[in-house]
Amino acid sequence: MRIIPVLDLKDGQVVRAEMGRRDRYRPIVTPLSASPDPVSVATGLRTLHPFSAFYIADLDAIEGRAPNAEALARLQAMPDAPELWVDAGIADGKALAAALAEPLLRPVLGSESQHSDALLRRFCDHPGPVLSLDFFADGFRGPPSILKEPAFWPRTVIVMTLAKVGSGAGPDFARLAEIKAKAASRSVVAAGGVRNAADISALSSLGVDAALVATSLHDGTLTPGQLASLGAA
Repeated sequence: MRIIPVLDLKDGQVVRAEMGRRDRYRPIVTPLSASPDPVSVATGLRTLHPFSAFYIADLDAIEGRAPNAEALARLQAMPDAPELWVDAGIADGKALAAALAEPLLRPVLGSESQHSDALLRRFCDHPGPVLSLDFFADGFRGPPSILKEPAFWPRTVIVMTLAKVGSGAGPDFARLAEIKAKAASRSVVAAGGVRNAADISALSSLGVDAALVATSLHDGTLTPGQLASLGAA
């Protein structure tokens, strides 16, 4: 079971997500880092486990502001450079092609940022992109055809239940099971609500391949020993 820590970036800092209500996100306070600096937080997370990848939500880019390019460059320059899964609001082929050319970067296509399913149709056979199916409190956000046409999904699909993020309410197992059934042989990644090792084990039993995790790492619920025993990559 691959566990991928999440770094939500805003104004060059890591912020703490709260149920998809981005206006409420504030710089993170965590025992793993003396500051919300992205490299400091990532380094602190690696004191728990030698994580090989981080998921980055560039909230400024997603909302149409200047991307956190400097922060991403510094993360890419870390020792034992991690693979970065980056959602930066990409919605056109030129931007996606440029991201795919970056070493150790996997561009995430958030459904909320897509104007149609055209980009997915064009790149569905490419091994690099990751699709994030974004579910807010009011339901799926994005072109309905993306959710209805799994044939155009790439090889890795995130089920991003933003209403669960930071809520301590547990993963959305029902929705994950539904997407897993539609995804065929694709890798399915759970995002939102992972509380503890029991949730990770339950996700694994469901056939989920990876989980994006933040709160349970920062609050110490997932310990280094548990991460090691879960086989976190």
